[in-house]
Amino acid sequence: MAENKIALVTGGSRGLGKDMALSLAEKGLDVILTFHSKEDEARSVVEEIEGKGQKAVGLQLDVGKVETFDSFFEEVTNALSETFGAEKFDFLINNAGVGAHAPIAETTEEQFDMLVKIHFKGAFFLTQKALNLMNDDGGIINISSGLSRFSFPGYSAYASMKGAIETFTNYLAKELGERKIRANAVAPGAIETDFGGGVVRDNDELNAYIASVTALGRVGLPDDIGSVVAFLCTDDAKWVNAQRIEVSGGMML
Repeated sequence: MAENKIALVTGGSRGLGKDMALSLAEKGLDVILTFHSKEDEARSVVEEIEGKGQKAVGLQLDVGKVETFDSFFEEVTNALSETFGAEKFDFLINNAGVGAHAPIAETTEEQFDMLVKIHFKGAFFLTQKALNLMNDDGGIINISSGLSRFSFPGYSAYASMKGAIETFTNYLAKELGERKIRANAVAPGAIETDFGGGVVRDNDELNAYIASVTALGRVGLPDDIGSVVAFLCTDDAKWVNAQRIEVSGGMML
């Protein structure tokens, strides 16, 4: 059996996912992280995790391509054995995603289908296929968005996928309860990352506006989110289940 708990983080090579991976390592978990195209960034995060005394491995995955999931989990099985001396992992964090900004009147079917594949269909079937490789008494954390509660024009399709993932989270909690697998959604507010072209980080006017509608008076940073995800992967959160936890500093109250 593995000595440490193991978490699988999709999109763990950059942005929020990177901070989640590092925060998990600081809590004493080993980490499998996925990257879409930038293997060098993933390798750098793996080295940082190893520097914290934990084991880690980076694997390529496109969460929008369900047909690749079987081969991906073969890689996960091999990594569990070779890197971690384990047969299964404990926590799944469905984090990987992309942004798309367009008014309803201008949203294309192509944009909509991309968001469905990555944010909902991908997360649904990746979770389904992960279940046989997960230990009981673990957890699933789905990354949602503050945009599922409040509305900013241009994010209707993206936010709708996040609404779907929150409903899915509740069903996971219900159906996996007998295995003592908890399922929760973490909903970040606006965060300064390169997500969506870095608009929150780089647009001073938007940044100032978001700070002005946030109770704590600033825009979120990646390390505001990762620590909450890591907390949910510890025994301290053993009775937190089927919750939507918004981590936004109090946006749009």
